[in-house]
Amino acid sequence: MVMSKTVGAAEFKAKCLNLIDQMAKDDESIVITKRGKPVAVLSPAPHTRGRSSIIGAMKGSVLRYDDPLSPAVEPEDWDVLR
Repeated sequence: MVMSKTVGAAEFKAKCLNLIDQMAKDDESIVITKRGKPVAVLSPAPHTRGRSSIIGAMKGSVLRYDDPLSPAVEPEDWDVLR
């Protein structure tokens, strides 16, 4: 379950970068309030969790690897050649 932290708009403005770093580290949403009423929710981006580099992002995605030097499709299958 993802917890959320509540922060006033003035505090968020003053500590924005630190709060964003803490949010990413804790995987915890931040509810931003104005005069005690929620006005926005800041939450960690789902695609950044657990992935720090593009290197290896496609690992395990190759379904077939018969001949790496042959074309992926036949030249007549290319729409640009028509």
